[in-house]
Amino acid sequence: MTEAYTAWAGIDHSRRLSLRYFNLFRLLLAGVFVVGGRSFGLGGEHPFVFDAASFGYLAAVLALGFPDAVRRLGLERVILLQILVDVVALSVIMWASGGYRSGMPVLMMVVLAGTGLLAEGRMVLFFAALATLAVLIENAWRFAAGGQPGDFLQVGIFCTGFFGIAVVSRRLALRAQANASLAAERGEALARQQAVNERIIRDMHDGVIVVGGDGRALQVNPQASALLGVARIEGRRLDEIDPVFAEALARDDAQEPRVLRLGAEGRLIRCRTVRSATDGGTGEALLYLTDFEDVERQMQQLKLAALGRLTASMAHEIRNPLSAVTQAAELLCEEKRADMQARLARIINDNAHRIERMIRDVLALGRREHAVPEALPLAAFVNEVIDARVLTNDTERRVHALEIGDDITLGVDRAHLHQILDNLLANARRYCSGQPGSVRLRAETLPGGRVALHVIDDGPGLDAATRSHLFEPFFTTHAKGTGLGLYIARELAEANDATLELQGEGTGADFVLTGRSRP
Repeated sequence: MTEAYTAWAGIDHSRRLSLRYFNLFRLLLAGVFVVGGRSFGLGGEHPFVFDAASFGYLAAVLALGFPDAVRRLGLERVILLQILVDVVALSVIMWASGGYRSGMPVLMMVVLAGTGLLAEGRMVLFFAALATLAVLIENAWRFAAGGQPGDFLQVGIFCTGFFGIAVVSRRLALRAQANASLAAERGEALARQQAVNERIIRDMHDGVIVVGGDGRALQVNPQASALLGVARIEGRRLDEIDPVFAEALARDDAQEPRVLRLGAEGRLIRCRTVRSATDGGTGEALLYLTDFEDVERQMQQLKLAALGRLTASMAHEIRNPLSAVTQAAELLCEEKRADMQARLARIINDNAHRIERMIRDVLALGRREHAVPEALPLAAFVNEVIDARVLTNDTERRVHALEIGDDITLGVDRAHLHQILDNLLANARRYCSGQPGSVRLRAETLPGGRVALHVIDDGPGLDAATRSHLFEPFFTTHAKGTGLGLYIARELAEANDATLELQGEGTGADFVLTGRSRP
């Protein structure tokens, strides 16, 4: 019995289901013939033949309808025998019940429709031809016994219907099988993709929590449990694990993650909450957790490595002016002429100032972490910086043109912004034409509450090679420059959650400082 059910389970699901319902139909039909066939007027011409055919049909249905028959004979043979039994039994019952008027051809059509769902290849047409042959032979025998010629028209219609139903049912079966196969392939592909996604999420360095609309954790990867120091998170409300989660889930901050202390150990964790636009209003969200302490350690290591390279570069850059100072001092001791002494003193003074500027710029790097941002009125602040540069020189003042609205503010540290603008304005003034309005300062508001400040000059512009190294430390195109100005300006901008970039190509330079309007 176990082998029979194993063989039955090995059949395609859709075909097995069709065969099961077809056997139930055959069993019901055979039972009707045995129990109530006479009541429906069947077997009126040959009662004994009808009874024998009905009981024989019921026995054949029972014999071929169990899974054991499939194990013994094979599926294709069982289907072949079932259809043959159906056609022969219905043909005999039709003969014993008065011909095609008994309604047996209609039942043959139902059998052929089931055949189209079960049989393979051209066997469907074979059974349709078999049923047609049986009905034609029965009607020819009845015509020879004194029947009407017009009966052949009705029989012909039935026979045409046999082939039509067989072909249509087979086409529908093929389409259903193709759709089932496609669905199975896509299901397997989806299962594989889901397994890959689960593996990726499980092995992610960041913690991931899928949160339902009620604040409960639906799915959690192992890294999230490790970061929070909680063994079981899935199924629990996050605000029960830590009340701070209520703040993390309060809004969608996919673009601006927040740093919070979470979990049993109070670790510093960067949280990013992402809500789907297609969640149907369920309130489900993805919560990404990153160990910010680990990030800070990595940043510190990178900073130390960069500081090492900076120190080496600075030592190399200081060596040149220091050699000039030493040599000038030696010559000054030997020189008696006043004009030469003045020249050597000027060389010493210039190189000493160059060393002092390098040291000042490097010290500014150490102060970048102490930014105190505030909402500065941009137009007034830029005017102050320009006034400090030009003093009372009206001609120099007219070189600068402002296009900044009085209502625009920029959230940045005051001292940092002054140093950034002072560097950008010095570069713009150095390379511009010097005509009125040759240095333009323009501000514009951007989506998301951000502001862009442009410093534009009408100078010759920068080539591609210079652009690629523009923000590197100690890279300069000016003979007396330290090469730290733009590098430090960008570092100070990043310390204030802002960016400093060079836009545009061709003549002129367009430096853009982009930050938030308020801290």
